[in-house]
Amino acid sequence: MGSGAGAAVLILAAGEGKRLKSKTIKLLHPVAGRPMVRWVADAVAALRPRRIVAVVGYQADRVREALEGACDAFAVQKEQRGTGHAVLTAEREVGREGDLLIVSGDVPSLRPATLRALLARKRRAKAAMALVTASVPDPTGYGRIVRDGGRVARIVEHKDATRAEREIREINCGLYAVDAAKLFPLLKKLRPDNAQGEYYLTDAVHALIAKGDTVVALEHGEAAEVLGVNTRAELAEAGSALYARKAGELQDGGVTILDPSRTWVDPRARVGQDTVLYPDVIIDGETVIGADCVIHPGCRLIDMTLAAGVTIRDHCVLESSRIETGAVVGPFARLRPGAVLEADTRVGNFVELKKTRLGRGSKAQHLAYLGDAEIGPRCNVGAGTITCNYDGTAKHRTTLGEGVFVGSDTQFVAPVSVGEGAYIAAGATVTEDVPPGALAISRARQVNLEGWVARRRAKSPAKAGSSHS
Repeated sequence: MGSGAGAAVLILAAGEGKRLKSKTIKLLHPVAGRPMVRWVADAVAALRPRRIVAVVGYQADRVREALEGACDAFAVQKEQRGTGHAVLTAEREVGREGDLLIVSGDVPSLRPATLRALLARKRRAKAAMALVTASVPDPTGYGRIVRDGGRVARIVEHKDATRAEREIREINCGLYAVDAAKLFPLLKKLRPDNAQGEYYLTDAVHALIAKGDTVVALEHGEAAEVLGVNTRAELAEAGSALYARKAGELQDGGVTILDPSRTWVDPRARVGQDTVLYPDVIIDGETVIGADCVIHPGCRLIDMTLAAGVTIRDHCVLESSRIETGAVVGPFARLRPGAVLEADTRVGNFVELKKTRLGRGSKAQHLAYLGDAEIGPRCNVGAGTITCNYDGTAKHRTTLGEGVFVGSDTQFVAPVSVGEGAYIAAGATVTEDVPPGALAISRARQVNLEGWVARRRAKSPAKAGSSHS
């Protein structure tokens, strides 16, 4: 299909995107969990071009942050005076050597294969420029491709088009491969003689044709991939397209997705063979899920790592943690960043872990908070257990040795350590280290006051007779 080797890439990322009606520049709005412009940068990076440059303008610092590590340089368009002007501002950064790929920053569904095909089309035709076109049912707002005997003759913007030209359904998608040495001299001669008063990049197309240079089109059959996002509805459609594409890839790779329309897997995530994803599952970030896992409905996984054979029961939120083979989590569990569940562990309903390692075969089945803790193998953590890890100034750790049994409603006031095989009685508040094999008890002795209820009623007959049904 061709290669991006030797080409430079220019990402147009300066526009405001007013149709989105937002305080945030359009290109920073998330699509499938990332700013849409980052998806574009990833697509062009896959070509391994010699240089990637972005033109920034509105909210330039935030756009640079979104593109951190993805670009070799940035050019600043201080005034938004059209696409031609935007490209011209980056002349020094991209240079005039070889092919230049120009892409809009608002096409998050763009595939690297399309860019390779565009370069290949230009090179095979020995053309000065190749551009991507698509035919759409409603071309309103897009530049129309005017042909002469099948050849591209010119591009006319919607506001400048005649009634007859507005009937044309083949549109310009704003993706170009062009000889940089031929483009920049023409850009310097542009004039803003149009309804917008802007310097159109499409006017350089006309100038190339007028000089007798060849301009060819790559007609794309899937318009949704190559059209920019301009509205909130299109924003949602772009996200859906990326999620649907990912779902198809996973299904082809042996993953069972019970309802792809209700399952959202980040395109960066990896999921192993024979894993089952139930409806209403959200998998965000660079999550890695091994083979033979089961993720039940209503779960969200963010930058997680799951080994093979893990089961996540309904309605769990799991973030930046690791779960090893055979573990079972949930329902209604929460893993905050830094949790590690070793093999064959069990974490039950309404249990929360943060920066805690749960040793192999250990269990915390009910209503517990385990923060900043090291829990050894084969421990049993009773319902209502809390590690009191914060003293108002600093965080402290709790350590449980192998085989510790923790009774219900226990509080560990960290820093504290419990030795191997020790037992903690229910209702204990543990403030001192517990030796191996010991039983720790810290509660008041129970006292039964016989006849107390009758004496109380005798003193307050009205209240004693009241109903609390």
